[in-house]
Amino acid sequence: MQTWFFTEDAYPYLPDADTYESIRVNLPNQNYDPVKGADLYHMYLDLWCVADELGLEIMINEHHQTATCVIPAAPIMLGILARQTQRARLLILGNPIANRLQPIRVAEEMAMIDVISRGRLECGFVRSVPYEAAPANVLPFRGAERLWEAHDLILKAWTTHDGPFNFEGRWFRGRQINIWPRPYQHPHPPVWVTMGSGASAERVAQHRHVGAVFLAGYPRIRSIYDGYRDAYLKAHGEEAPVDRLAYLALIYVGDNEQQARDGAQKVLWYMTANKVPPHWSNPPGYRPAAVAAQIMQGARGGAGLPLATTLPEQVARGNVFAGTPDQVYTQIKNIWEYSGGFGHLLMMGQAGFLTYEETVRSMQLFTKEVYPRLQELTASYDSDHMRDLRAQQPDQEHIDLGAFGFEFVR
Repeated sequence: MQTWFFTEDAYPYLPDADTYESIRVNLPNQNYDPVKGADLYHMYLDLWCVADELGLEIMINEHHQTATCVIPAAPIMLGILARQTQRARLLILGNPIANRLQPIRVAEEMAMIDVISRGRLECGFVRSVPYEAAPANVLPFRGAERLWEAHDLILKAWTTHDGPFNFEGRWFRGRQINIWPRPYQHPHPPVWVTMGSGASAERVAQHRHVGAVFLAGYPRIRSIYDGYRDAYLKAHGEEAPVDRLAYLALIYVGDNEQQARDGAQKVLWYMTANKVPPHWSNPPGYRPAAVAAQIMQGARGGAGLPLATTLPEQVARGNVFAGTPDQVYTQIKNIWEYSGGFGHLLMMGQAGFLTYEETVRSMQLFTKEVYPRLQELTASYDSDHMRDLRAQQPDQEHIDLGAFGFEFVR
């Protein structure tokens, strides 16, 4: 199992949440102090360099007009890390290509970073979150179609080496496309795409891309992974390798339970601070009508994050792994077995007011006492055995996570 250290680079120094409507889109930037912001940027870059030194891989992303993530241009950060780090794979997850007006520019940026890093880039593509349709000045309708058309254009730009070509799509057009430089890796950097349902996983599997799932927990992880595995088997006539699947969770490892609770509560800021009104989180056309109606009725969250934000429940749901090294390993192992296995763990190990020292301590404990055991676990992966194991525990009503006495209740 490869583990990728991740922080969204939040700006947490905000006024009382009751004084503003939304942390995204329209929170006035008068609340941003560039002096504090500079310190935060340097801290985040230092943390990624620590990850490189500890043997973790690195993940970054971008968002726009939000205090939850002050990286509006992830390629800039990635370019810095391509030079400052030595060995870590560099994952951008991702490029919001459904909202980018020039996919060719994305192809150029990623090729340049791949060359600077001497072939360490892992390139992720995302549709983008609903509250970024307005800042991007795009209609939220048919974002998935735009994503895959931009994807096709980018891969063609990466793999065409005999001179210019033209591209005529429904959403994007290009003339005399002939990018310089071309990627370091051949035929192109590994591609990742995020998945939110079994249906959205189908096309990812058909391309053999890595499918990444964020905070699905026990309620949804099986259906999404099963959608990928079924589509992979149908398209390629073989079982999907375990390294084609990735899972993101919030993670904090402490020397003792109290330290772990305190640290995990700070990381949970990522969920508890995500105040977003419906007109930003559920714009017309972004989701299927039935899902949009459920959100309007209050039956499910619209911001892309779980509605319940207490630490005990999020640990129990499999969205947060927190505790001593033994407890964290057990929590990850349980959802790994329940889901049928995944080869990449995306470790959101810093958020909110979690300090540099607290973050590094958790990373050290993870890499020394948890990571080796996870690698052994994944090395033992056998698709037939995992299928039998999952058949023995179908949609259980209660899943004992062996940590803090929490229990997942469906």
